[in-house]
Amino acid sequence: MTSPQTDGQPTSDDDDPDAAASYEHARDELAAVVAKLESGGLSLDESLALWERGEHLAAVCTRFLDGARERVEAALQRSAESERD
Repeated sequence: MTSPQTDGQPTSDDDDPDAAASYEHARDELAAVVAKLESGGLSLDESLALWERGEHLAAVCTRFLDGARERVEAALQRSAESERD
C-alpha cells in the first residue's frame, strides 16, 4: 500500500505504478476516465475496468492531498510556535 510522506509525495510500493506519479497526472487521468464513462457506449467489462481505474486514481489523489494537508498543518503549527517564542 502507498502512504503519504511528510513531503506530500506518496511513498512507492513495487505493486503501485502510480505511487510516483504527480498529483496533476493522476487528476488529469481521472478526469479522462470520468469523461469516457460519461460518454457511454462501453461494454460492461470496459466500464468496470475504467471504474476500478478511477477508484484507484481517486485514492492516489487523496493520498497526495492528505500529504499536502499535513505539510500545511505542520507549517502552521511551526509558525504559531515561533510566534510564542
